[in-house]
Amino acid sequence: MDQKERYSLGKTERLKSRKAIEQLFREGKSFSNFPFRILWMYNSSSPAFLQAGFAVSSKHFKKAVDRNRIKRLMRETHRLQKNALAANLEQQQKRMIVFFIYLGNELPEYETLFDRTGAVLKRLIKISNEDSLVNT
Repeated sequence: MDQKERYSLGKTERLKSRKAIEQLFREGKSFSNFPFRILWMYNSSSPAFLQAGFAVSSKHFKKAVDRNRIKRLMRETHRLQKNALAANLEQQQKRMIVFFIYLGNELPEYETLFDRTGAVLKRLIKISNEDSLVNT
């Protein structure tokens, strides 16, 4: 019988550790896929195979309501699409932390964020697969 796929973003899957975030900004790799800037790195001490954090600049969005709305949309689009990357990392026994920074200067549509998040996660899968080929 098939095991039903879970679409949750649990406590261990959220990137909250100040130490891990500082290390990510210091040593992590990054790429841009508008409207996101993505920072990522492998972290063996991470409690989950995939941890994610989200940020929106207060420079473009003065009101906290707007920033919180964008972060909520980003978390939701990530939650619904992360399973492929998490399964890939689990299969390779790697642990990754990812940080999404929203770069746009206007409130995004859900569909736009959903498409862009999917593209980012596909790119991260490609990166992890390339790294595993290099290491073998």
